[in-house]
Amino acid sequence: MTLIKYEIFRTVVETGSLSKAAEVVGLTQSAVSHAIASLESDFGFSLITRGRLGIHLTSNGEKMLLYMREILKCNELMMQEVSKINGLETGIVRIGTLPSVSIQWLPMIIKQFNIDFPYIEIKLFEGDYDEIDQWISDGTIDFGFMSLPVSKAYEVIPLKKDRLLCILPDTHPLNQQDIIYLDQLKDESFIMPKSSIDKDVRRILKEHKIKPKIKYEIAEDQAIISMVQNGLGISILPEMILYRIHESIRIIPLEGNYYRSIGIAATSLRYMSPGSKKLIEFIQEWLK
Repeated sequence: MTLIKYEIFRTVVETGSLSKAAEVVGLTQSAVSHAIASLESDFGFSLITRGRLGIHLTSNGEKMLLYMREILKCNELMMQEVSKINGLETGIVRIGTLPSVSIQWLPMIIKQFNIDFPYIEIKLFEGDYDEIDQWISDGTIDFGFMSLPVSKAYEVIPLKKDRLLCILPDTHPLNQQDIIYLDQLKDESFIMPKSSIDKDVRRILKEHKIKPKIKYEIAEDQAIISMVQNGLGISILPEMILYRIHESIRIIPLEGNYYRSIGIAATSLRYMSPGSKKLIEFIQEWLK
């Protein structure tokens, strides 16, 4: 019964709402509320606070969540191992994913994986590099797609080199070039990606001591593309993001053939659940 309460509590935290958590776990909202109240009674202190903007963890709730995640993870590992011994492939795998990976890879990967392993459930957590890093660190996810290199505390599997390309409107003076030289960025109005790619872009600019005229810093990839299309500046984005681009935008390689390296990161690849290992093997094979 305690494990069920822990699962309910984790779901409440992940969804940020008692009502949403109730939908996920298949209980009434009152049952979810009762489970949280029961945990708080058992512990002797509050775990969450409720407000207009949803629920928030107390400081004690944050501490308890770390332990509950570890307990649930160990239980999941045990049950997957039991299933493996009995010749079954079951379990839940939680993945942290970047928007570009969610669009370009995961729909096809998950579709086929569900056919081959119908009893392994995949849960996706989409965010930027910093969010995925935090989710790996605190045990929210089993592994995440990251731009390498990452923290030395993680083990990694490199997957793909994703070219970084310059995008500019077709009315731009440089639109007929076959390659964009980094020195040419100095005098250009530049739109800096703010969320998932800025570290890679800033690394390139820093290596060449280039300080472009940053006019805007935008987190949303499609917003950057739209601003470039409307002549508000030029930018640098990974090739995986540049799909179905309007014909009024030119995509031109950068001098030096730069790229971001996408890989899988986890606290431990060896001690992962059987379901996580199976999915990673499947991803590697699919990318070949």
